[in-house]
Amino acid sequence: MRTPIIAGNWKMNNTQKEAKALVEELRPLVEGAQCEVVLCVPFTALSAVKKAVRGSGIKVGAQNVHWAEKGAFTGEISADMLKELKTDYVIIGHSERRQYFGETDESVNKRTAAALSRKLKAIVCVGETLEEREAGRTESVLLTQVAEGLKGFKSREFNSIVLAYEPVWAIGTGKTATAGDANATIAFIRKTVAKKFSPAIADKLRIQYGGSMNAGNAAELMSMPEIDGGLIGGASLKAADFSKVVAAGNKG
Repeated sequence: MRTPIIAGNWKMNNTQKEAKALVEELRPLVEGAQCEVVLCVPFTALSAVKKAVRGSGIKVGAQNVHWAEKGAFTGEISADMLKELKTDYVIIGHSERRQYFGETDESVNKRTAAALSRKLKAIVCVGETLEEREAGRTESVLLTQVAEGLKGFKSREFNSIVLAYEPVWAIGTGKTATAGDANATIAFIRKTVAKKFSPAIADKLRIQYGGSMNAGNAAELMSMPEIDGGLIGGASLKAADFSKVVAAGNKG
């Protein structure tokens, strides 16, 4: 049985003060959650959020990591820096990083390797654009992203990897795939992992849905057998909304 994982991606939102207030409001609402709950916050809020979740089951994640240990990479953060802050997870290859900051499957692979080398767990994002979807290229795009992004990792390393399927056309647009479509696409991703790596890895690998999952549609999406959680954007910025998504994640 795969333990569902609900991860909030705060993106570029919340000062340290705002972050602390949000966590304090959220904690009692998700106490006793049967799924894994993760808050992926801006670098500046990592320390504050780590302190605010102390004593709860909530895990803390960053939103990016560089592949180098150190060096002339202005604006980047290393895995050692995240580890020092006792970060649990890190998002890698989010569609916004691919779209605005030039992330590629190769850089996703290198960043993931860096995270795993420091015992950080990686939430690796894959997903097609609207143009690719309308051209009938969804499966070919996902196959390449999975194969290249996860290339070279050993079986045991997959225990520290979560995949997030986030159709780019459904992020921040209010649009979402139907539950059936999302389930079918995630099933394809799982089959791809089975073929490229092994059926055992695919069976254990948790795959989230990340296309505008919210309080209104989370229960239906989480009822699907292939969907193991959600990577939540806007709905993670309101404690009441995020707690409802977490409640839907308690299906396991």
